[in-house]
Amino acid sequence: MKNSFKQTLTGWMILSRPPFHIVGILPFVLGTMLAYRLARAFSLEVFILGIAGVILIMLSTYHSGEYFDQKENAISSRLHQNQFAGGTRMIPEGKMPPGVALWTSIITLLMALTIGIVLQFVYQTGPYTLVLGCLGALPGFFYSTEPIRLVKRGLGEMFIGFCFGWLPVASSYYIQTATIAPVINWLWLPIGLSIFNVILLNEFPDYEADVATGKKNLLYRIGKQEGNVVYIIFNLLTCLTMLLSPCFGIPFKVIYFYLPFVPVALFIVYQILNNRHEDPRRLELLCGLNIAVNIGTSLAFILAYI
Repeated sequence: MKNSFKQTLTGWMILSRPPFHIVGILPFVLGTMLAYRLARAFSLEVFILGIAGVILIMLSTYHSGEYFDQKENAISSRLHQNQFAGGTRMIPEGKMPPGVALWTSIITLLMALTIGIVLQFVYQTGPYTLVLGCLGALPGFFYSTEPIRLVKRGLGEMFIGFCFGWLPVASSYYIQTATIAPVINWLWLPIGLSIFNVILLNEFPDYEADVATGKKNLLYRIGKQEGNVVYIIFNLLTCLTMLLSPCFGIPFKVIYFYLPFVPVALFIVYQILNNRHEDPRRLELLCGLNIAVNIGTSLAFILAYI
């Protein structure tokens, strides 16, 4: 009985992909840091509830993706072993019942909604708290969920850029201050651009599986060659908007914290220009470095305001 419970818990944790939660948590921490630095506002209870809501929304997003992407993930599991694409493989390999992913995606979505209600009406964090929460929760849940399934409409990547870029920074600032600082409208751009590229590059290993199942994401629609161009443009824009940040009121020391990640970003561009990402093992490395650039972008902003 203990082994069965342990196996189920382990399987559920793998399905939940805890390491990937950092891409949503760091921008939320950044918004909280901004609220404290710019408005001297900070509530520990609000922060903890907000973080819990972000994690629940990401759980709902990841689990709905595991359930509704079963066909693609089954094909991908036969074609490659890239840990950044093709899902966790828990369902295709029979290690977790599909229903678990479906129900936990629904339950965690409802739990996130409950937290939003508590924040708005108990902690009185502002009249737009639930609106901001729904802007993240609903696109996340319906990113893969039928019949809306944003990922097959060529819009999913843009929604992810918004939901993991502007939204967590703005919403965490808002629930502390009931306002949104203008600087956020610039600051989010490199974060959003880099997370867009995380999703785009992660679609490369799954390209054949997505084409076979008609999953019409952005890469499916534009093809690999055009996908290379889009990735490179967004990568360079990430670096450019980051380096221009001090011009928009962000402490200049953000440049020092971001500089170590510039060579990483340019290294990925160089690899793609030379088609070295066609090698599956090299592509997996680049996917990992790509996530590091996104994390480094958020982290550089946080360190700049400490």
